[in-house]
Amino acid sequence: MKKVIATKQAPAAIGPYSQGIEASGRMIFVSGQIPINPATGNIEAETIEEQTRQSLTNIRHILEAAGADMSDVVKTTVLLADIADFTAMNGVYAEFFEGDCPARAAFQVAALPKGARVEIEAMAVVD
Repeated sequence: MKKVIATKQAPAAIGPYSQGIEASGRMIFVSGQIPINPATGNIEAETIEEQTRQSLTNIRHILEAAGADMSDVVKTTVLLADIADFTAMNGVYAEFFEGDCPARAAFQVAALPKGARVEIEAMAVVD
């Protein structure tokens, strides 16, 4: 079973993908979120801290639309335009995850959509 997760509190997909997918009623896959403000459709945040916060806020809203929250996240992938931003990104990332943090991978990439400095995807499991 596959169910599309969609919310207006996160940016609409800018390509042929869904904001999130719930699979088998237990697993939620959140597409990579760049720091788009869903109210304007633009990237307004400039610093890596602001961009990380917006990306994770978008993820939180998509999870909420699926009846989940950040504590349900089991794995994330962080894509950075510059790996030198890792420490600053990590400081904000820690604000969104308490207790048992999800597994994570982080990579530097050549470029991200719309000139973003960060993109984050998440996988969650709910009971």
